Amino acid sequence: MGKKTLAPRSLGIRIVTVVAVLFTGWHVLASFLWIAPPTPLRDVVPGNALTSYMIPMFGQSWSVFAPEPINGDYRFEVRAWAAPNGGEPELQDWVDATAVELSMLRNNLFPPRAGIQSSELASTVKGRYDALTDEQKKVVALGYFKGDDAEARMGEALGGGGQNAAVNNYLFADRMARAYATQVATALWGTPDRVQFRVSRTNVIPFAERNNPEAKRPAAQVADIGWRADLVKEGQSDAAFGDIFRAQYEGINK
Repeated sequence: MGKKTLAPRSLGIRIVTVVAVLFTGWHVLASFLWIAPPTPLRDVVPGNALTSYMIPMFGQSWSVFAPEPINGDYRFEVRAWAAPNGGEPELQDWVDATAVELSMLRNNLFPPRAGIQSSELASTVKGRYDALTDEQKKVVALGYFKGDDAEARMGEALGGGGQNAAVNNYLFADRMARAYATQVATALWGTPDRVQFRVSRTNVIPFAERNNPEAKRPAAQVADIGWRADLVKEGQSDAAFGDIFRAQYEGINK
């Protein structure tokens, strides 16, 4: 019998193969440059192309390893004054937005990045809240929701402006949290009259107690944050967020 000859691949298959090989090579190179310590080698990628490619989908984090591994988790909870059925606004119960998002990750071979956004936001807010003084934390615990100048008044009370990095950083995080809390409230109860968000960190059982069957996790560290005016950021889609978040919320509360 003569040797079988393989039929030549079609032009389309060859093009797809070349594109797949080039993309794989680029992804491996980009991941290496991103993970490795900064060196002049990064300059082979012009401008912000490397950052734009890696963030947010392919960002790497090595915080699961020593010397500072992850040793706690964060929660972002939301409540609001809203009128889901029309009429006068009523105080709605706290909703654990982080639990809703995490339900998208469980038993999912292709978990979406949307499943971690509230925990990452809670981590940011809590870290910047902890950087404030005790007196500034008392200001944050007050309600700032009346009038268009509510945020400005809070910033002034905190002693913000100028070079006060801790205050300015917190105000930015507070604004992000307001916008996210507004989306959650709108998804569940309709446009809110005002919102309140609660962020917390719960440490894991200390390493020294890992073999103690009666050991319990330490109490949650909660940031005391007051009521805020609702906030809608330009370009966000409340409808798209609401469809996904509401479906997940209803799925875990059947």
